[in-house]
This record gives sequence, structure tokens and C-alpha cells, in this order.
Amino acid sequence: MEMYENENDQVDAIKRFFVENGKALAVGVILGVGALVGWRYWNSHQADSARDASLTYENTVSAIRADQPQTLAAAEKFAADNKNTYGALAALEVAQQFVDKNELDKAAAQLTQGLSAASDENLKAVINLRLARIQVQQKKADDALKTLDTVKGEGFAAIVADLRGEALLSKGDKQGARSAWEAGVKSNASPALSEMMQMKINNLSV
Repeated sequence: MEMYENENDQVDAIKRFFVENGKALAVGVILGVGALVGWRYWNSHQADSARDASLTYENTVSAIRADQPQTLAAAEKFAADNKNTYGALAALEVAQQFVDKNELDKAAAQLTQGLSAASDENLKAVINLRLARIQVQQKKADDALKTLDTVKGEGFAAIVADLRGEALLSKGDKQGARSAWEAGVKSNASPALSEMMQMKINNLSV
């Protein structure tokens, strides 16, 4: 539930709510008592729904990690039914289970579904990075490169460079892979990732 510093913040939130829901209401109506009551009810309902989704997500993930019977199917259903952040996170968990089983097509399908549910750009970036990694494993280098092109932000530059190098190398493009890894080493990579990419560069010369 949002917290407001003053009444103006709450009024702004009410306006956003009605605009986002396509209600062409005058400002005077928005500020009316009925609108305020309706807003509080809706906000409370949304908070309850979010808590329910959060609890179900946590229980589902705990069951998956405990390898309990039937939980994978339940998690798939939860991911499909919840077109929100929790659904996207569940799709990530389910995809990892399929990767562990070497069922890469199913893992990729889960991640694609998760992308459609995610709204946060950072979460989308994480999903796309995992999808690109799977596509490299599937020998779908061109698809992986296209997926990596959608990942923006300096915080992901090093990981993108590493995966781009892997995709290009799988296509036989050693020079392209070298350039990608060299760019990654020069980026904001962690010491461990930077060292790993440098090792890959060195191995190209062997």
C-alpha cells in the first residue's frame, strides 16, 4: 500500500487511479467523499490481493525447492494465472527447474511467459539474460543475440558482454567473441566475471 506525506499526495494518487482506469471524471468528483471512500476500498483490496499473491508465491517456491510432489505443475499454473511480478518470479523458478532437468524448450517457454507478466524493467532484464543463456545452450545463437539486444542498463553490461561472446563463439565468430569479452572486461564487471572473460580471451589464442 502506498504511503502519502500529505493530502495532495493522496489526491494525486486518486487522480492517477481514475485516469489509469479510463474514468473521465471531473476533478471535483475525484475529490468527493464517495471517490475517497471508493479509493480506500480499492487500495485495501489491492493490498489484500498482493498479500495473497505474495503468500501463495512463497509457499509455491518453498514447495518447489523442497522437491515436493506435484508442486511443479502447481507452480506452472500459478505463473500462468498471475500476470504480475509474482507470476513472473514464479516463471523464473519453474524455468530453473526445467533447466535442471535439461528440458530447455520448456524453460524457454516459461521465461517467455514471465516476460509477458513482468512490468519492472530490471526483472525483464534478468529474465531476458536467462533466456539468452538458454538460447545459447539450444544452439540458437541468433535468437540469443536478439534477446541480449533488449537488455539495457550499465548494470547488466558485463553479463550481456559475456553472453554475447558465448553466442558469437558458438557461431564460429572468434573475433566477435573476443571483442565482446574485451568490452566486458573494460566495463563494470565484478572481479570474478572480469577474470573469467579474460580467461576466455586467452583461450581463443590457444
